[in-house]
Amino acid sequence: MCVLLFPILISSIGSAAPLQPRDLNTDRDAFTPSVFTIRPGVALNEMSHVYIQNRDGNPTNNYPEYIFRLGASEIFEWRLGVNYSVGSQGNVVTSVEAGELPVGGGALYESNFLYGFKLAITDQNGLIPQSCFIMEATTPMYGEEFGTEPVATIVCGWEFPEKWRIDTAMRYAYAEGEENWFSRWGPSVVARIPITNSWEVHAEYFGTFTQGLMEDVSRPFFSPGTHFVIAENVEIGLRVGWGLTEEAANFFSDAGLAIQY
Repeated sequence: MCVLLFPILISSIGSAAPLQPRDLNTDRDAFTPSVFTIRPGVALNEMSHVYIQNRDGNPTNNYPEYIFRLGASEIFEWRLGVNYSVGSQGNVVTSVEAGELPVGGGALYESNFLYGFKLAITDQNGLIPQSCFIMEATTPMYGEEFGTEPVATIVCGWEFPEKWRIDTAMRYAYAEGEENWFSRWGPSVVARIPITNSWEVHAEYFGTFTQGLMEDVSRPFFSPGTHFVIAENVEIGLRVGWGLTEEAANFFSDAGLAIQY
């Protein structure tokens, strides 16, 4: 019986309708932002709670990691956001920047206001990737650091058969440390695989690497994740990650929600 059913099963899989994933193209879904901008007149609200288990000292909690994205044209969107961080030790695992304190130092309380834009640059054409540029700044509203930090990100991505995607990004932040300003580089690459029209999984490598501190630090992570589109304009997501060096946090989790209107 099984032998007779096997060809029928293979035939049904081969004739199944191709995936047409529903995706809100959120930027909080992974460390690597989406390469797509929001459609004109559409607003996307993204928020999440991030827990970071630092190797020394207290854990870090970030919330609401809120970002409001408003489509201004086919290639341009405005971005506003806010976040509150408790116990930061410099581990950056989302698009939210963090102050750099000595590992094991006292808890750092930060509240930041984010503003900026996202600009689509190219469409995919053969080996030429889809790409975009994000320019943001974060201004502290409360905490031990008071300088506005500029953050620039370039994102490139390719779509493959079956709607698989490979996206890469490079982020640069000019950040404020305990004693001086320094550069923080954030390369990343993510493979995004749709399982159904509403469910996607991904696997990602990313890291942050400082330049200009008395003792520079390297914090690479491996991070799997998933998201579900539970309604036409509502998406929930979860990602976790593990640090790959002694300077990186041991573990983090990031649970998020996106609502579009």
